[in-house]
Amino acid sequence: MRSRKSRGVRSDYLSDALAVLGGWTQDGVQLKRELPCDDSQHADLTERIKVAADTLRLRPRINRTAGHTQILLGQPDGDAITDGEVTLAARIEDAYRTVVGRQ
Repeated sequence: MRSRKSRGVRSDYLSDALAVLGGWTQDGVQLKRELPCDDSQHADLTERIKVAADTLRLRPRINRTAGHTQILLGQPDGDAITDGEVTLAARIEDAYRTVVGRQ
C-alpha cells in the first residue's frame, strides 16, 4: 500500500507555485496577474481562459484596462487559494505565451 505524499505547509506550496508562475501575485485570498496585450490578443486570451476555467469549474474575473488584461482568480471572501486556481494560473500563462507569440 502506498502512502500519499505530503506537500508540507500549504503556504510553502503556494509560495513555490507563485515563484514558478512569475508575474502572479497574491492579493489576500486571490491570485492576480496583469498582462500587456492588444484588443485582438485580449479576445483570444479570454476565450482560451474560459475554456480552461470551464474545465476546472472556476470563474476568473477578467478586466480590460489601458492596454492590459487583468485576471483575478479566487473569491475575495473565500477561505484560501485552491489547487485548481493555481492550475488555472499555469494554464493562463501557457495561453498567454501562445497568444502573444512569446517563448
